Amino acid sequence: MKIEKVNDNQIRCTLTREDLDSRHMKLSELAYGTEKAKMLFRELMQQASYQFGFNADDIPLMIEAVPISSDAILLIVTKVEYPEELDTRFSRFSEDQDDTDESYDEIDLTRNGSASANDIIKLFRQAKEAVAAAGKAAEQGGIPGSERDIPVDITKMFVFHNMDDLFRLTHILTPFYHGKNYLYKNPKTGEYYLVVSKSQHTPEEFNKVCNILTEYGSQDHFSVGSQAYFEEHYQLLIPENALEVLSKV
Repeated sequence: MKIEKVNDNQIRCTLTREDLDSRHMKLSELAYGTEKAKMLFRELMQQASYQFGFNADDIPLMIEAVPISSDAILLIVTKVEYPEELDTRFSRFSEDQDDTDESYDEIDLTRNGSASANDIIKLFRQAKEAVAAAGKAAEQGGIPGSERDIPVDITKMFVFHNMDDLFRLTHILTPFYHGKNYLYKNPKTGEYYLVVSKSQHTPEEFNKVCNILTEYGSQDHFSVGSQAYFEEHYQLLIPENALEVLSKV
């Protein structure tokens, strides 16, 4: 388990299959908050506190879950300085939705290492419930947590070989998708990269968005490092609301 400090308000933790195997855990146990999961997240929070002085201190946390390979998930933990903004940026996830009959033994991953569109709902549930378990575990370990609901954002990336497909796509998505999305261009290959976030949408809505995107483009691996690389080496054509801008062209 690798924990890195990004800044005073953010850390990121890489959980690999080896991390889980060494603790005799399955990925599904993170979702259900088993004793093993509580021990894992108590360890995570205590390690972050010891290494970096990173404590929740009753400040709400935002968690982004990013699958970075078929064997690893990156959790980005961010302190939210102005918690009142959370209610407008993220919808609350209903705990009453059906979660009784599905099996979460594994998250099925596509060959290129990124989660398929149909895995988004599972990933969201697992990440959110896992973080909730972490908060309880941290409190039991003496580290203050937060009782506020913790929003989880998910980010995906899709590749397009030409603008024609993007233009056709915008008229389908813009009526109901309003999340943050960025358009980059690879100056060497001429390919376009659309990075989309769940933002305020429900997991079911974002699942629909990604299903539509896969009909026009190809899903590719995305991580925090990917976006940093893009900003340095690729052209940022349209920030934050790329689909809306293209729909008006």
